[in-house]
Amino acid sequence: MLEDIKRDTRVRMSKSLEALTRELAKIRTGRAHPSLLEHVQVEYYGSMVPISQAANVTVEDARTLAVTAWDKNMVPIIEKAILTSDLGLNPNTAGNVIRIPLPPLTEERRVELGKIVHHEGENAKIAIRNIRRDANHNVKELLKEKEISEDEDRRTEQDIQQITNTNIEKVDEIVAVKEQELLEF
Repeated sequence: MLEDIKRDTRVRMSKSLEALTRELAKIRTGRAHPSLLEHVQVEYYGSMVPISQAANVTVEDARTLAVTAWDKNMVPIIEKAILTSDLGLNPNTAGNVIRIPLPPLTEERRVELGKIVHHEGENAKIAIRNIRRDANHNVKELLKEKEISEDEDRRTEQDIQQITNTNIEKVDEIVAVKEQELLEF
């Protein structure tokens, strides 16, 4: 019963870390990376899908992405979706290949993106602490129903706190890596 609570806590906290990693992948650094376009949606045969389901996204060089549409009719639709996204990119089309040059980040934009990264990290920490609160609540309920002893309660809460500390350290590491990427030229 207590092991189930701890296992559930670990799983939910790892999902929070995965969510943080996905959110940070959307934030543009100085380098080209296909994940930059993951959240861009295009209309493909009547339904909205991620760009990766309508085209092949590759890295041409350090500052250029190449998007090759699978259907030649999709080229203008994909180009428009990239233009209207919140990424501030200007695609260039040549045949059915769309090249997206990534402009270098200004110092002001790097600072702004650093704040966004920090904010996402704080949101992940809040989510992890909420998971800890839920787990501790479940343990207290078991204690109240006299299904566990006070010693088991204290020991389990310490284990949950240790799991929480480990995951918060991982959040700090992920955020530090992303902030370092933002500072590279």
